[in-house]
Amino acid sequence: MNVRFLYDKQIRRYSCFITGMILALFLAEAWFATVQTNMVQAAFLEHENAIVTSLLDHGVSREVIVAAVSSTKIDDVGSDFLANIGRTEKTASVFFPFTAAFERATRGILLAAGISFSLMLLAGTYLFLQSRDRLYRRAMNIVECFMERDYSRHMPRMDEGTFYQLCTSVDRLATMLQSRNETEYREKEFLKVIISDISHQLKTPLAALSMYQEIIENEPDNVDTVKEFAEKIGTSLGRMEQLIMSVLKIARLDVGTISFVKESCLVLELVWQAVSELTTRADLEKKKVLLDGAETDTIICDVEWTSEAIGNIVKNALDHTKEGGIIRISWECSPLMTRIRIADNGKGIASEDIHHIFKRFYRSNHSLDTQGIGLGLSLAKSIVEGQGGTISVQSSLNEGTVFTISLLTKL
Repeated sequence: MNVRFLYDKQIRRYSCFITGMILALFLAEAWFATVQTNMVQAAFLEHENAIVTSLLDHGVSREVIVAAVSSTKIDDVGSDFLANIGRTEKTASVFFPFTAAFERATRGILLAAGISFSLMLLAGTYLFLQSRDRLYRRAMNIVECFMERDYSRHMPRMDEGTFYQLCTSVDRLATMLQSRNETEYREKEFLKVIISDISHQLKTPLAALSMYQEIIENEPDNVDTVKEFAEKIGTSLGRMEQLIMSVLKIARLDVGTISFVKESCLVLELVWQAVSELTTRADLEKKKVLLDGAETDTIICDVEWTSEAIGNIVKNALDHTKEGGIIRISWECSPLMTRIRIADNGKGIASEDIHHIFKRFYRSNHSLDTQGIGLGLSLAKSIVEGQGGTISVQSSLNEGTVFTISLLTKL
């Protein structure tokens, strides 16, 4: 039998009260049976006393009276005699003085007991229902607060029982709704920021494209001018494409729509995939990209995304390294973590900028003349941290920069 409802303290108390009332009723019945027996015996003695007194007054011998009082014999002669004098089962109790007195006493006791028992039962039930009503109203008020998106209050959770389990479930639902509302709010704010950032960042290349287009229209016969500004249009379009793609990737990472596919791979292969397309640029700019690490070292990561993160950091290093500069990519493995360091001997990062370099579209006052749109490092950070890794930076102005990526070595 399921008695889970008895875990509720109020219901348990009310059940104890009802049990006590039932026990009291049985005790009252036992007491009343004893009282009834005594009353019947007293009434019977009074009736016998009256009969004996009357017989003695009429001169009936004591032996005859004793025999009559002690006799248990019942026959039709006696019944006929009593019927002749109006003493039958159908005779009203009012004609039996002792029976009438017994009846009045019995009714009085039953009435008093019934009233007392009913009052106690009603009082206990009223107090129980009143406490439950207060509890329900309190829960209703909190639910109304939840409906108004006020999650500062909590449902009653002071006891066990089905009702409190329901309250706990409602609290969990409210927590889920609060989390969902906060998520929706963050997504809306994120969307506003992204739209604002994209709008702001596209203004410059769009204005440049418009200007280049006007110049080409005004000098359509000047081949050198058309060629020069056509190249500039291509550069601006490339910058816009890079900007849009980077912003979309960051947005997908932030809202959690990307699932990283982690696998074990060689660090050397990962790093080579990241820098293979940048070696040509490095050669053209007369810079070197050096790799330093054991060929058998492994790492756990999403190869495509992690190679993009490393590539973005290497691009940043190329942007801030002068001709003849060196970008050294080294790695080392421990039983738990693999650390990839990307060091350069470029201009470094000023102390006032180092805490802001991973922010979107952040450009230092010391690097306004360099390439880039200010999203590469932010994207790299999102990729690494999205896989449970960490990324850190150490740098001093005019002394170079070291980025360190830490990811798991084994699953």
